[in-house]
Amino acid sequence: MPAAGGPAAQKTAKDFEAVFIGQMTQLMFESVGEGEFSGGHGEQMFRGVLAEKLGGAIAERGGIGLAPKVLEQIIKLQEGNK
Repeated sequence: MPAAGGPAAQKTAKDFEAVFIGQMTQLMFESVGEGEFSGGHGEQMFRGVLAEKLGGAIAERGGIGLAPKVLEQIIKLQEGNK
Protein backbone atom coordinates (compact mmCIF):
# COMPACT_ATOMS: atom_id res chain seq x y z
CA MET A 1 0.00 0.00 0.00
CA PRO A 2 1.37 3.49 -0.84
CA ALA A 3 2.37 5.77 1.99
CA ALA A 4 -0.45 7.83 3.45
CA GLY A 5 -0.37 11.30 1.96
CA GLY A 6 2.08 10.25 -0.74
CA PRO A 7 2.33 11.78 -4.20
CA ALA A 8 -0.64 9.78 -5.55
CA ALA A 9 -2.91 10.98 -2.74
CA GLN A 10 -1.73 14.57 -3.19
CA LYS A 11 -2.42 14.40 -6.93
CA THR A 12 -5.87 12.94 -6.29
CA ALA A 13 -6.69 15.75 -3.84
CA LYS A 14 -5.49 18.42 -6.28
CA ASP A 15 -7.38 16.81 -9.17
CA PHE A 16 -10.55 16.72 -7.07
CA GLU A 17 -10.16 20.43 -6.31
CA ALA A 18 -9.61 21.18 -10.01
CA VAL A 19 -12.80 19.34 -10.99
CA PHE A 20 -14.76 21.05 -8.21
CA ILE A 21 -13.56 24.51 -9.27
CA GLY A 22 -14.28 23.65 -12.90
CA GLN A 23 -17.85 22.69 -12.02
CA MET A 24 -18.36 25.90 -10.04
CA THR A 25 -16.91 27.92 -12.93
CA GLN A 26 -19.29 26.16 -15.34
CA LEU A 27 -22.25 27.12 -13.14
CA MET A 28 -20.97 30.69 -13.04
CA PHE A 29 -20.77 30.81 -16.85
CA GLU A 30 -24.32 29.49 -17.14
CA SER A 31 -25.60 32.31 -14.94
CA VAL A 32 -24.07 35.03 -17.14
CA GLY A 33 -26.22 36.34 -19.94
CA GLU A 34 -24.95 37.01 -23.43
CA GLY A 35 -23.66 40.53 -24.00
CA GLU A 36 -22.65 42.60 -26.98
CA PHE A 37 -19.41 40.68 -27.40
CA SER A 38 -20.83 37.19 -27.11
CA GLY A 39 -18.97 34.44 -28.92
CA GLY A 40 -22.20 32.97 -30.18
CA HIS A 41 -22.58 29.25 -30.80
CA GLY A 42 -18.82 28.62 -30.73
CA GLU A 43 -18.50 30.11 -27.27
CA GLN A 44 -21.38 28.01 -25.98
CA MET A 45 -19.75 24.85 -27.36
CA PHE A 46 -16.44 25.48 -25.61
CA ARG A 47 -17.58 26.95 -22.29
CA GLY A 48 -17.22 23.54 -20.64
CA VAL A 49 -13.65 23.21 -21.87
CA LEU A 50 -12.85 26.71 -20.66
CA ALA A 51 -14.36 25.97 -17.23
CA GLU A 52 -12.33 22.76 -16.98
CA LYS A 53 -9.09 24.50 -17.91
CA LEU A 54 -9.77 27.37 -15.52
CA GLY A 55 -10.42 24.86 -12.72
CA GLY A 56 -7.11 23.16 -13.39
CA ALA A 57 -5.20 26.44 -13.58
CA ILE A 58 -6.71 27.76 -10.35
CA ALA A 59 -5.97 24.48 -8.52
CA GLU A 60 -2.37 24.49 -9.81
CA ARG A 61 -1.82 27.97 -8.39
CA GLY A 62 -2.97 27.08 -4.88
CA GLY A 63 -6.68 26.65 -5.41
CA ILE A 64 -9.27 27.60 -2.83
CA GLY A 65 -7.98 25.49 0.04
CA LEU A 66 -10.01 22.40 -0.73
CA ALA A 67 -7.15 20.05 -1.69
CA PRO A 68 -5.54 19.98 1.80
CA LYS A 69 -8.89 19.06 3.39
CA VAL A 70 -9.49 16.33 0.80
CA LEU A 71 -5.96 15.04 1.41
CA GLU A 72 -6.67 14.84 5.15
CA GLN A 73 -9.71 12.68 4.44
CA ILE A 74 -7.75 10.45 2.04
CA ILE A 75 -5.09 9.92 4.72
CA LYS A 76 -7.76 9.07 7.31
CA LEU A 77 -9.29 6.54 4.92
CA GLN A 78 -5.90 5.00 4.14
CA GLU A 79 -5.02 4.72 7.82
CA GLY A 80 -8.36 3.08 8.54
CA ASN A 81 -7.72 0.44 5.87
CA LYS A 82 -4.49 -0.84 7.44
